Amino acid sequence: MSGIMKSSLFFTKKVGSYSDGWGEVTGEDRTWEQSYRDRWAHDKIVRSTHGVNCTGSCSWQVYVKDGIVVWETQETDYPPTPAGVPNHEPRGCPRGASYSWYLYSASRVKHPLIRAELKAAWEDARKTMKPIEAWASIVENPQLRKSYTAARGLGGMVRTTWDEALEIIASANLYTIKKYGPDRISGFSPIPGYSMVSYGAGTRYLSLIGGALLSFYDWYCDLPPSSPQTWGEQTDVPESEAWYYSSYIIVWGTNISMTRSPDAHFLTEARYNGTKVVNVCPDYCEVTKDADWWIHPKQATDAALAMAVSHVIFKEFHYEHPDPYFTEYCRKLTDFPILVTMEPRADGRYTAGRTVRACDLGYKEPECNNPEWKTVVWDELSKAPAVAQGSMGYRWGQKEGQDLGKWNLHEVDGETGKAIKPQLTFLNDSDAVIDVEYPYFGGRERDGFPNNAMASDVMVRRVPAKRVPLNGQDVYVATVFDLFGSYLGVDRGLGGECAKSYADNIPFTPAWQEKITGVEAQYAITLAREFATAASKTQGRACVLMGAGVNQWFQTDNTYRSIINILLMCGTCGVPGGGWCHYVGQEKIRPEAGWSEYSFAKDWEPASRHMNSTSYFYEHTDQWRYERIPLSDMLSPLADTKVFDGTYVDYNIQSELMGWLPSAPQLNVNPTKIAAAAKAAGVQPEQFLINQLKDKKISFSCLDLDAEENWPRNLFIWRSNVLGSSGKGQEYFLRHLLGTENGILGGELDGSNKELMPLMEKWRPAPEGKLDLLVNMDFRMSTTSIYSDIVLPAATFYEKNDINTTDMHSFIHPFVKAVQCSWEGRSDWQTFKDIAKKLSEIAGEYPEDFGNVTDMVLTPLGHDSPHELGQALDVRNWYKGECDLIPGKTAPLIHVVERDYRTIYDKYTSIGPLLSKNGGGNRGIKWDLDPEITELCQLNGTVQEGVAKGRPKMETDINAANFILRVSPETNGALSYRSWDFVKEQCGVDARFLSEGHIADKITFDDLAHRPAKTFSAPDWSGTENDEIPYVAFWQNKNLLLPWRTITGRQQFYQDHSWMRAFGQQFAQYRAPANQRALTGYKDIADNGNKAIILNFMTAHQKWGIHSSYYDNERMLTLSRGGPVVWMSDIDAANAGIADNDWIECWNANGAVVGRAIVSSRMPQGLCVMQHATEKTVNTPGSEVTGLRGGDHNSPTRVIVNPTHMIGGYAQLAYGFNYYGTVGSNRDEFVVVRKMKNINWLDGEGNDQVQESVK
Repeated sequence: MSGIMKSSLFFTKKVGSYSDGWGEVTGEDRTWEQSYRDRWAHDKIVRSTHGVNCTGSCSWQVYVKDGIVVWETQETDYPPTPAGVPNHEPRGCPRGASYSWYLYSASRVKHPLIRAELKAAWEDARKTMKPIEAWASIVENPQLRKSYTAARGLGGMVRTTWDEALEIIASANLYTIKKYGPDRISGFSPIPGYSMVSYGAGTRYLSLIGGALLSFYDWYCDLPPSSPQTWGEQTDVPESEAWYYSSYIIVWGTNISMTRSPDAHFLTEARYNGTKVVNVCPDYCEVTKDADWWIHPKQATDAALAMAVSHVIFKEFHYEHPDPYFTEYCRKLTDFPILVTMEPRADGRYTAGRTVRACDLGYKEPECNNPEWKTVVWDELSKAPAVAQGSMGYRWGQKEGQDLGKWNLHEVDGETGKAIKPQLTFLNDSDAVIDVEYPYFGGRERDGFPNNAMASDVMVRRVPAKRVPLNGQDVYVATVFDLFGSYLGVDRGLGGECAKSYADNIPFTPAWQEKITGVEAQYAITLAREFATAASKTQGRACVLMGAGVNQWFQTDNTYRSIINILLMCGTCGVPGGGWCHYVGQEKIRPEAGWSEYSFAKDWEPASRHMNSTSYFYEHTDQWRYERIPLSDMLSPLADTKVFDGTYVDYNIQSELMGWLPSAPQLNVNPTKIAAAAKAAGVQPEQFLINQLKDKKISFSCLDLDAEENWPRNLFIWRSNVLGSSGKGQEYFLRHLLGTENGILGGELDGSNKELMPLMEKWRPAPEGKLDLLVNMDFRMSTTSIYSDIVLPAATFYEKNDINTTDMHSFIHPFVKAVQCSWEGRSDWQTFKDIAKKLSEIAGEYPEDFGNVTDMVLTPLGHDSPHELGQALDVRNWYKGECDLIPGKTAPLIHVVERDYRTIYDKYTSIGPLLSKNGGGNRGIKWDLDPEITELCQLNGTVQEGVAKGRPKMETDINAANFILRVSPETNGALSYRSWDFVKEQCGVDARFLSEGHIADKITFDDLAHRPAKTFSAPDWSGTENDEIPYVAFWQNKNLLLPWRTITGRQQFYQDHSWMRAFGQQFAQYRAPANQRALTGYKDIADNGNKAIILNFMTAHQKWGIHSSYYDNERMLTLSRGGPVVWMSDIDAANAGIADNDWIECWNANGAVVGRAIVSSRMPQGLCVMQHATEKTVNTPGSEVTGLRGGDHNSPTRVIVNPTHMIGGYAQLAYGFNYYGTVGSNRDEFVVVRKMKNINWLDGEGNDQVQESVK
């Protein structure tokens, strides 16, 4: 045997033979298998999930070896669905799974980091000063302060210790509280549904010190204001299982197959089951391949298509051949029978005014409770007006013998007790047919969008009306049904302007919409007939799946409401397989009551400061100083311009002064100094503040936003990437809030156009760098991290304990701590606990300043409280002398809150006494919590000394999770059963049967660690949880006749508030996108010789990113283009000489962004889409236009605020945290797009290049 053969493993393995040499015995060495065994070996398996806001809430098994996460698999033990219905599992997708790359990646924040200039200043000051004095010496020295604020985003972060970071943060907070007030301290964190304990860790701390909590869903523009407008509820929706029950599904503005991957199988399975699926979307997105039919209107014109569908449905299914099911549904459950006053105009015609109220019929206090808030119908039985039960006036102020048990939709006159039958139409028994004027916006010109001009921007329609005596005068009234039918242009034999056929070009016919959307008229007719027929045959089992795709336009309400109208007319809401299926982020917090008590420290504090982020950022990033849209663009042609004038910031100010919207900061003085001044004057603090406001000795900070005393000072960001994801108007953030390099190209208002100048806001030179301190907590170096002053290393989702729910299913999930935090990371719970401890320690050194502090807290007229009964009939302003300043009625509520900053830590780590004193509750429903507090003492232990003596402990994140679970009826069966008592008393409906099977069931964190649990039915969510049908929103309203939380108690087509009517929003209709006017004068800037074109600029979720937050992930970047990209049409690209993968730049007056072009025929002409969220840290060269590193997807955007979103104190139109308020729309922008020539990486490493032009 040769040497080569001897050395070969194969020839040396033989050690013997058998069967006469036909068989061989070999020596086998199986040690090679050990590497395979080691690859899959593990010490333990832990159940957890990913908190990436994708709505999946998927259960994963995490495998750990030697304290390291080594691999993970999908868990498959969800509670099953009913027989014959597909299960929810397996859940999970590559995006969520790739998240775990961050645990051990180079982008991980390993230690606390601080801006080098700030560290040097702090260490120098601390040599001779105590902490608070040291901070004062830095921020009160303009040069020293600017040394670090101007360096934000320019590198220079250095390592620090946890002790030093905590001391700086606590000192900054205490200094700010003492000098300016706690309302100058704010915090932003989104989407509590995906990690409730982590979210509440920061908000609890801020609530205890008196800081302002910034909202998120309205800022993201995921929150549709149309939901509160219609239902008095914010996105309570069916779970994904319900799709399988549907007979007809329209997917409209959501890319389910990509963004809701774990649930998309229900859509496909429903289609296999015989359900027809229609996708309405301007581009050929992923869900199109899963549909039977693709309808592609031009972007932002969806409302025109929906209005045409409504026209057909109303004409064929409500007028010509009334469908019995539709008719009864609309009569009993919508505002179609509600009476509306007709207001005469000078030309002899009328406009639709407010709804008729009981006070108009002569009912007065005290004999009648809340007569101004009780709406009226026409009773078919008595042939007279009747005050139907269920309106908002029956909700509040109930007492025995007066309204108790009457807040329901039973067909009864609440004042007489007689049975009634509300009449839908006066078509056959009217007293007159009158001409009613409606605004028309579809003819207004808007570059980039088609219009359909009529002879006038006022439509005149014939309406049948009754003449009834109201307030001593005969007044014409009409039903909402008759108004809506005439508004749609349906010919009902009344003459006037109406459509004789669908081919007539009259608003809102199928032919009319074709000129705007490009969708053939026959398609609109077919869609209407098919959807309505399916709903008719199945008693409402037809639905629309929606998402932010149509929400993130300024005219979101018109689009949403026009689609919702279809659902209401077809009786789909509250039906399994039917209704409005709206999915954005992980918005549904199923144990919302307990989460709210914990997060907002309701167990300790009687009031907390909330702030709607859109108004906050619009005001404090000074985007209002660059306003280019006159109010006339938005006003109805029927509005009185003498009453409705000014600018958008003026309306925000009015709303803050009237208590419609919150304020932060609130007043131009320190709110902790007011009580002392009141004591010196011998007046109670509340009355003292009222007097000072009326005498204008104290004013709201919003009247002088840029005055130094009114700046926000400290900002916490956690679980978020504001500057790299949601920061609409990013360059304005950088200039005015942060005071650093920015790419703004346009200038401020110069006074030359008086129509754009604010009337109420004081104009002064624009400040740059308002924030003293920006603190970010993250596990990665995001864009927000590189602009922060202090970055604290956070735990990832496998390194902490938490709980997680979603709207896509009814299960509650755990995060279970699988491994210890890497390096010096800490969970959000632990970090804020440590900050609270340090702040308490330092405050203890200054007992005279922080021991006994009286804070004056202002809160808005909140929804689901008696204060939503603000001004019922008209709007009067106390600051103009039109009415008195009445807190909780014409102005914000005023709360006197006592604080002791030495006890913040003790309160943070315990459950306070107010839950025993006030009980718990949610959405206006109340319950006692004495049994739960006793159980929590047993579960968590009891505090033995100090301010929390005798109260339950809350020292750990698991304690916090158990607190949330135990005081929420959705996770505590005994409380669920008990919570229905309030409903029985208020509404006269006994629904305890929905919970009686779960009285003994109480979910704990340990239960969840073993298996996700299905939540229980409760009155604060409108569906039902059982083993027979999926969760469906409004099931209780439809089947138990519980009212919706609207002024009428019904689902509303019509909006009668005077501001809604002034801005043309009484009924929905198509309106073109807002004209931002951000292009003029900027097209030829920094000309590089390449052709520039103009395109509509939008942002959207991407396929190779983890929802809207995580983009700098090696796995996702590898699967995609590896950096920022902009999708565009092949036709547009050819026009501009752009080839696929070319570097291009998009810019306008707001800023510029660069990215690689993805040229695709799936994109329509005139549109480009940049998927979020980009990070400047990833493969981003410099901009040829600004000379700075290429911006991000929000650089070309600027916030626009809508006055109708500022309405408050008006039933469902009342502020609620993440419920109603201004939204951060960003899809109305247009940009100049051009191929780049010089690709400059701004790093001096010699990798710059010249990109050749197309020959």
